[in-house]
Amino acid sequence: MNTHTILNIKTDKKLKAEAKKVSEELGVPLSTVINAFLKQFVRNKEITLSANPLRPTPYLEQILEEAQAEYAAGKARTFKTGDDMLKHLKTL
Repeated sequence: MNTHTILNIKTDKKLKAEAKKVSEELGVPLSTVINAFLKQFVRNKEITLSANPLRPTPYLEQILEEAQAEYAAGKARTFKTGDDMLKHLKTL
């Protein structure tokens, strides 16, 4: 018995093309991505809008690069305890 059905949706052409490109880059069909989203939606009864929550934003990447450069240049401060760090942060 076939339990599959066809789901027709309306979406922006550009969005569909971009989604298809990303799914192909990940090596999965777009229908698999949509089915995974629907299963998660039903299971959790919530909408998750992030495909990769562990990927930093461009802004965070920039801040991390700056911090790494400061550390490499010897400009980073170190603290012996968390309290010492908090005291320093309160002075900023």
